[in-house]
Amino acid sequence: MAVLAIVCLVPFLMMLVNATRSNDDILTGFTLVPGASLIENYKTMMDYVNVWTGFKNSLFISVTVTILSGYFSALTAYGFAFYTFKGKNFLFVIMLVMMMVPGQLGLIGFYELSKTLGILDTYIPLIVPAVASPFVVFFLRQYILTTLHPSLIEAARIDGASEFKIFHIVALPIMMPAVATMSIFTFIGSWNNYIMPLVLIFSPEKYTLPVLMGFLKGSQVAQNLGSMYLGIAISVVPIMVAFFFLSKYIINSISAGAIKE
Repeated sequence: MAVLAIVCLVPFLMMLVNATRSNDDILTGFTLVPGASLIENYKTMMDYVNVWTGFKNSLFISVTVTILSGYFSALTAYGFAFYTFKGKNFLFVIMLVMMMVPGQLGLIGFYELSKTLGILDTYIPLIVPAVASPFVVFFLRQYILTTLHPSLIEAARIDGASEFKIFHIVALPIMMPAVATMSIFTFIGSWNNYIMPLVLIFSPEKYTLPVLMGFLKGSQVAQNLGSMYLGIAISVVPIMVAFFFLSKYIINSISAGAIKE
């Protein structure tokens, strides 16, 4: 495990160290000693791309998608798990089929739809469709079926609780480990989303960080490897922070149901 941890951490360490070194130093080879060109690399990068604008835009989109996807996916999964209604199995099968269809296949049609609705060059097509995640709903449904006993819901109904109150007071707290687990992957997927913002956003001040990083590679900054490493390091920091604070929920989610009391 120690060897695997080192293998996983070395690329991140290389990225952070190279962000402080000059282009000539990077070309000479790798070292664990940080350089003295951090400020110079930062100024070179900012001369071509305002990374912090893209950082703010990506953070807003990713946080919004993560919160909305977690809540509405949990609500949908709860409905699939504990309610009986007409067409339930058919809708669930359709949802499973949608998990197997790559989103890129519908890119042209989605662009035309966004154009017709007049929502191009806005964050609406980047946020609203991402809220409906079939995989998150499927994962949460399977999780709640193994952790929430129907008798708890029946007891809450006997006590006079409304259906929404039962969901918020009984079901949602039990689902939180799974919601947190899926929130990590949702946040990472939204943060790293490149093709959709590239196609749907036209205004430079609305570009997300991955799009700006793509432009950075095609500019003169690409000749300065230190600036490139610094830009990549800035783009990776939120993912590392999110994983650091939410990683404990992954263990709880995986181990749920493994021990019976």
